[in-house]
Amino acid sequence: MQGIARENIKKNKDKLHRRVLVTHSAEETAAAGKELANMLTPGDVVLLNGDLGAGKTHFTQGICEGLGIDAYAVSPTFTIVNEYRSGRSVLNHMDVYRLSDFDELIDIGFDDYLSGGGITVIEWADKFEELSQLPERTFKVDIERVNGPEQDKRRITVVFPGDPGLSDANGNETEGE
Repeated sequence: MQGIARENIKKNKDKLHRRVLVTHSAEETAAAGKELANMLTPGDVVLLNGDLGAGKTHFTQGICEGLGIDAYAVSPTFTIVNEYRSGRSVLNHMDVYRLSDFDELIDIGFDDYLSGGGITVIEWADKFEELSQLPERTFKVDIERVNGPEQDKRRITVVFPGDPGLSDANGNETEGE
């Protein structure tokens, strides 16, 4: 194994915390992303998983808003990476759906994004097992549609690292399980 991505694969996970939210609209899904942005600091990785149309990009739009980024985030399905530089941190927004394997991600400069001091959000992260084992400050977000009369209802599960006294970027403490 070579490079930062492979060197940072974490063998021993710290305490992980889990939060489950239910949203009822695209706006609420974006608001959940904005709330997560308060916990993010440069170097963090957010792994987004969910079916097509689940709300991964809406969630990322909320992260952008929470970071003070003045651009409207769009899915980088064909470009693979969109970089946003106008907020309190650079945001690297990746979509790995069209990549065939983890080595292809490394070939497009994944190590550079991880070491560049920004926050990296990766859509379709469950496609590569290696991504689930990345750096210490990795946030895993699963977005799923909830069956029922509300078409826009989503269950968002966020698993994040830290101790029960972990403070977010604004100094607010989070609670552990």
